[in-house]
Amino acid sequence: MSISLVVVIILVIILVLMYNSLIFKKNQVENIFGSVDTVLKKRYNLIPNLVSSVQEYMKHEKSILENITQLRSKANRADLSDEQKIELDAKVSSALRSIMIAVENYPNLKANENVMQLQRSLNEIEEQISAARRAYNQAVTDYNNAIEMFPTNLMANAMHYHSKKVFEIQDSQRKSPNVKELFEK
Repeated sequence: MSISLVVVIILVIILVLMYNSLIFKKNQVENIFGSVDTVLKKRYNLIPNLVSSVQEYMKHEKSILENITQLRSKANRADLSDEQKIELDAKVSSALRSIMIAVENYPNLKANENVMQLQRSLNEIEEQISAARRAYNQAVTDYNNAIEMFPTNLMANAMHYHSKKVFEIQDSQRKSPNVKELFEK
């Protein structure tokens, strides 16, 4: 009788530890994604200043500026899923890179103190986003491992936990942009 009671107590302790571990990992992913979201919002708040500072000079790149403005509007919607935010972030990163490349081709714009300050701010925010993405990806990897590995996968299935998506670099971001293409419009 006492051995069966000890076995039951041990099983209950194991189940509680697995449950708490899964909850901890899920909450950690959500918390870190909140940090990523906060830094992305800082970036989106900087975009209107950047666009208004450069649009006077960059009349030929109007489509780039319009695209980034549209992406920012989409990013500020409250009904986006985490996956949609990740996808939108990749598009905004690409558009911002295009603007920064275009800025390099305008000597007056490059010398403009407002634009220089915005570039510094944007670079700082991009570094923060990169650090936040790394932390998020590590938390997601830990979470995904926990819900896929035995025996915690049994509890994760019972709790209806599903794997999360990590921030990935799109193929278009892996290659260097063609600067010449940006100015052939």
